[in-house]
Amino acid sequence: MAEHELMGGRLHVYRRGNSRYWQCSTYLAGKNWRVSTKEDSLAQAKDFAEDWFLGLKGKHRAGEIKTGKTFSATSDQFLHEYQIITAGQRNPEYVQSHADRLRVHLLPFFGAMVLSEITPGTVQEYRIHRAQTSRTGKPPARSTIHHEIVTLRQVLKTAHRHGWLQFVPDLSPPYKTSGKISHRAWFSPTEYRQLYEATRRRAKEPLKKRWGWSGEQLHDYVLFMANTGLRPDEAARLEYRDVTVVKDDSTGETILEIEVRGKRGVGYCKSTQGAVRPFFRLKKRNKPQPTDRLFPKHHRMLLNAILDEEGLKFDREGNRRTAYSLRHTYICLRLMEGADIYQIAKNCRTSVEMIEKFYATHIKTTLDAAAINVRRPRPKRKKRGRVPNAE
Repeated sequence: MAEHELMGGRLHVYRRGNSRYWQCSTYLAGKNWRVSTKEDSLAQAKDFAEDWFLGLKGKHRAGEIKTGKTFSATSDQFLHEYQIITAGQRNPEYVQSHADRLRVHLLPFFGAMVLSEITPGTVQEYRIHRAQTSRTGKPPARSTIHHEIVTLRQVLKTAHRHGWLQFVPDLSPPYKTSGKISHRAWFSPTEYRQLYEATRRRAKEPLKKRWGWSGEQLHDYVLFMANTGLRPDEAARLEYRDVTVVKDDSTGETILEIEVRGKRGVGYCKSTQGAVRPFFRLKKRNKPQPTDRLFPKHHRMLLNAILDEEGLKFDREGNRRTAYSLRHTYICLRLMEGADIYQIAKNCRTSVEMIEKFYATHIKTTLDAAAINVRRPRPKRKKRGRVPNAE
């Protein structure tokens, strides 16, 4: 490889063996800079290199060249730390979701930027970029952008901890109005009865004989989920050894005590009586080992087919119903029965704030008419008498 030094050894002009063009390189502002001259003449390549080098130095003096860690290098540090620190505390799929957002969306946009270049204006440009380059032709959902900004903030916090960034910029979206509080899609008591009667019919009369097991599993899944309030991912991890049939001392009812493993770690759940018979049917049907899963398959297609047949796929606000709606149904039905909201939150491994925001606001039975329709007692009117004349 032919190489020549200029500017006292600070600028190099070289040509690789497999190329006819000369290239130039220099080290400035803590990083290597390299560019092709697009010239096959050495004299013209040297002239280009000198002009390029002097222009680069001018930009550096004017502060136009930012120095420091790049977003790409910081994201590598974040992923390395996050995977080790959260081991056993976070769902591996949740940890992987950060890496996926970085690889697919954030690194192509921010990767080459120095950390000091990432400002609230840059983040706003990213939001606009995502809205205009969507593959589906419509902007990403608000929650999708929110998750990506959360990942971005985690990377910038990593830089701040290591002293690579003086402060984390404001990443809140401008022009934001108060989000509409809408309730989660659930099944009212009438709709829930319609659903489990439909799954019962499908279990007894499958469209094809080989689909009988799936129909029976789905029917028990619907009843189990609506009587425990488990999240679908928690139910998917549930093993038979995690479930114990007990007689509750306070109510005298036979219920299930469940050791739950999900996104909040290990928690516990006590079911209603309605989950006991489906659990016994599952054990009788599958003859499981203690480490076998209760629901080894998700039966998503069959559930969607039944919801479509029954006209239950969407609620009146257009919210799409899924297996998660069974959890919402459990919470709503418990509230309608007058259960204590704090105990429901503990049993569902969530917060009272979440339940009040997304569930209790649309349950009419949580409103106490006696407390609302209070009337102040009116004072009794005094009878007007004739005042006697003073004598």
